[in-house]
Amino acid sequence: MFTSVLMIEKALTSADVEFVTTLHGDEAVAFHVLLQPRGDQADRLLRAIDDVAMGELDEATREGETPEGEEAANQGERALEVSLIALRGSGGTAEGRLIEDHPLDALKTLVDQVEADEVIVLTDPHYVEEFFHRDWASRARHKVGVPVLKLFSHSKA
Repeated sequence: MFTSVLMIEKALTSADVEFVTTLHGDEAVAFHVLLQPRGDQADRLLRAIDDVAMGELDEATREGETPEGEEAANQGERALEVSLIALRGSGGTAEGRLIEDHPLDALKTLVDQVEADEVIVLTDPHYVEEFFHRDWASRARHKVGVPVLKLFSHSKA
């Protein structure tokens, strides 16, 4: 069985699930999902700049409304559960947990524990972090010792 660690920041859409579950053809895949809610990741300014860069000016003005702390964790739990159910519904196995601090440390630990074959980072674009190679995928490539695939979410969850 192929083992993938999937890092996400929101619930997977049906298009996302279809994409990640078909990457390896008919080979069975076990997914280990790590979710860090968007409100717990970067500061509001970076998120707003990303929104402006994507032409989503309305989103940029609403970054102050992005849940943080306990509210982000509650939404993250629901998003994780929805994602796990969708992955399992596609015939794979899936388990997961929320990340609160140090996502790359949690990723490295999980990759080692489950002897992962790959890491898939599936997020919205984060242009500022990507430009400076500070996004999850860029940093993970130097830390985890397995291939890291970076994908963008197909649509809003």
